[in-house]
Amino acid sequence: MVVGLTGGIATGKSTVSKIIAEKGIVVIDADRISREIVKPGEVAYKKIVEFFGEEILSENGEIDRKKLRNIVFNDYNKLKVLNEITHPEILKKILIKIEDLKSKGEKICVLDAALLIEANFHKFVDKVILVYCDIEIQISRLMKRDNLSREEAINIINSQMSFEQKKKYADYLIDNSKDIDFTKKQVDRVLNSILGMEEINV
Repeated sequence: MVVGLTGGIATGKSTVSKIIAEKGIVVIDADRISREIVKPGEVAYKKIVEFFGEEILSENGEIDRKKLRNIVFNDYNKLKVLNEITHPEILKKILIKIEDLKSKGEKICVLDAALLIEANFHKFVDKVILVYCDIEIQISRLMKRDNLSREEAINIINSQMSFEQKKKYADYLIDNSKDIDFTKKQVDRVLNSILGMEEINV
């Protein structure tokens, strides 16, 4: 079984992902894959440089993710092109990893992907877990994490698919507004349901 894990920025998806991994469940990190596929020599790297120009490269020849992010954040058409280049390559790697895990006899794996729904990766999973938190907590966390003003944080949150939209695709919700124990209990409950087990052996 493949379980998709997603959530808005600064909602605590990474925290939930870590809790799941600590239980011995294999987590496929889509963000890590997204960094791998833009390394020099990769198909996506060549296409990105071809479209955006060499000014997005750092001195060592690698793509400067911050420069690229700044370009696409304010230009939907350029973001669309970037996604059209990267998403198919990310999906290829994800599907290879899933097949590899199945061949090794893994009964369950979790695909941790911020853009699980936006990139249509949810079509390749059996269940979807959506992590969320109170909007004011989300704003506060993002301001603190990325050293942003309140306005900047709100703009970034508003640029993403909303919780209400994502909720339509979710089989399970995890509220990460409180302490870690509160979150861990919900993760246990969700995994119990998914695995059809009465108890998870940690």
